[in-house]
This record gives sequence, structure tokens and C-alpha cells, in this order.
Amino acid sequence: QVQLVESGGGLVQPGGSLRLSCAASGIIFSTYDMRWYYQAPGKSRELVATVTSGGATNYVDSVKGRFTIFRDNVKNTVYLQMNSLKPEDTAVYYCNAHYRGSDSNYEYWGQGTQVTVSS
Repeated sequence: QVQLVESGGGLVQPGGSLRLSCAASGIIFSTYDMRWYYQAPGKSRELVATVTSGGATNYVDSVKGRFTIFRDNVKNTVYLQMNSLKPEDTAVYYCNAHYRGSDSNYEYWGQGTQVTVSS
């Protein structure tokens, strides 16, 4: 059974920092691209950051220079370090695992963790 369990969300003041974690089980973690998405109230889910199985990273423009995604293939965990948080970063953050092989395609989601940036 595949599980992605997020943690680390909470309430933080503008300018503050949070680190989200997503612990994976039931998959060969090192072979999956890992992503963080966010979904603000009344909006669609959007991709925030990606770290590929090979370690390459990519970010949406709005978080570049503030957020860092990284993975630990020993702990089967992906992280999102969020610095200089803004009120517009308020959203539910979801972890996503994606594997695309030559003849297979697998995708899994976590349950989400709430991040609220407010004074």
C-alpha cells in the first residue's frame, strides 16, 4: 500500500519559515519524481516545485529564491523548505509522487497539509 504522509504545516507570520516533509512508503522512492503542489481557497491545484529522480529541481516563478525542494532517498522523504513566506503562500500543500516508465505510469498523492501565513 502506497502512502505519502505530509507534515510540517502550520501558522507562521509573514517573513517566517516552515519546512514541509513528505514521507513515502510502498514505492521505490528513488525512482520517482517528487513534487509539491499547493491549492489556495477557491483556486485550482498548482505545481510549486519538482525534484526528479535524478535530483534536478524546478520551481514556479513565484517561489524561486524563497523555496527549496530536496529529497533524502535513504529516509524516503521529500522536503520543501519555505523561507520569506508571504500571505499569498497560504494554501493546502500536497505531496505528489510520479513515475513514468516505458510502459507504465504511476502517480500518488498525500492528504495535504495546511500552511497559513498571517500576522
